[in-house]
Amino acid sequence: MKSPQAISAEFPFESRFVDVNGSRIHYVDEGEGDPVLFIHGNPTSSYLWRNIIPHTVPHGRAIALDLIGMGKSDKPDLGYRFADHVPYLDGFIEALGLKNITLVIHDWGSALGFHYAHRHPDNIRGIAFMEGVIRPMTWSGFPPDFRTGFKMMRTTGLGWLMISGANVFVNKILPSAIVRDLSAEEMVHYRAPYPTAKSRKPVRVWPTEIPIDGSPSDVHDIVAAYSAWLGETDVPMLLFFGSPGGTIRADGVQWCRDTIRNLRVVDVGAGIHFIQEDNPHLIGRELANWLQELVPAKSA
Repeated sequence: MKSPQAISAEFPFESRFVDVNGSRIHYVDEGEGDPVLFIHGNPTSSYLWRNIIPHTVPHGRAIALDLIGMGKSDKPDLGYRFADHVPYLDGFIEALGLKNITLVIHDWGSALGFHYAHRHPDNIRGIAFMEGVIRPMTWSGFPPDFRTGFKMMRTTGLGWLMISGANVFVNKILPSAIVRDLSAEEMVHYRAPYPTAKSRKPVRVWPTEIPIDGSPSDVHDIVAAYSAWLGETDVPMLLFFGSPGGTIRADGVQWCRDTIRNLRVVDVGAGIHFIQEDNPHLIGRELANWLQELVPAKSA
C-alpha cells in the first residue's frame, strides 16, 4: 500500500475547460466553499499542485488552472508577454464567478496573482506564495547559479535555440531546480504540453519578461507597484521557502518578514525553486491549517 506521504506522479482530477477570450482554459475544480485558486508559473501547469490539492479540498474549493498556452490550455497566436496573460487570468476568474479568493501562487503565477490582488483587493481572502516575484530584480542580485543561463535565454537567437529548439527549460532547468530526481512518468507529464518548437513559445518568452535592472519597463512598473502594495495591505499571507531557494533566498525571506504586515512564514527544508515537488505534503498540511484559520471568511 502506498505511503500517504509518497510523492505521486498521478494527476487524479477531472479536466474541465472554460472559454476565455475565444480560447479554452483547462482547469481542475475539487471541493466546495470559498475558492482556493492555484496559479503555476514557467514551465509548469496545474500538474505542479497535484499532491497539494488533496490537503486543501476539505477546506475550500480547490481550483488549479493552466495558464494560456501552457498545460492543456489552448495555444492561440499570442506574444505571450506578461500583459498577454493578464486578461486570460482575469477572464478566467470572471468566467467562473470566483469571489473571496485565496490565491496559492508560484513563479510567474505569483506575479499574475499579486497583480490581480493589487487591482482587486476586495476579492482576496488571503495569499499563499512560494518562490515568487516579490519585487523587481537586478542582475547583481540574481541567483548566481542561474544568472548565466538566463542571460543566454534573454538573447533572441540563442534563447530560441535553447528553449524552443532544445526544450532546455523543461529538460534541464526544471529538474535542476528540484532536490529529488523526477521520475520518468513525471517528466512525461511536464514535457507533454510542449512537443514542438512552436508550442514552446510561452516557455521561451517568460524569461525575457523577468524585470531585471528595469527591463522590460512595463513589467518592472507592474511588479514595483504590487511590491509596494505588499507593504501596505493587511491581507493575510503565507510564505513557503526552501533552502537554498531560487527566486526567494534568505534575503528575500527577510524582505518579506520586514515588509508584509500579516505574514506567516514556513520553512519547508531543502528546496530550490519547484519546492512543490520536494515537500508537497508539508506544504499541503500547513496550507490547510492556515486556510482553516482564515474562517470565517471576510465579509464583502
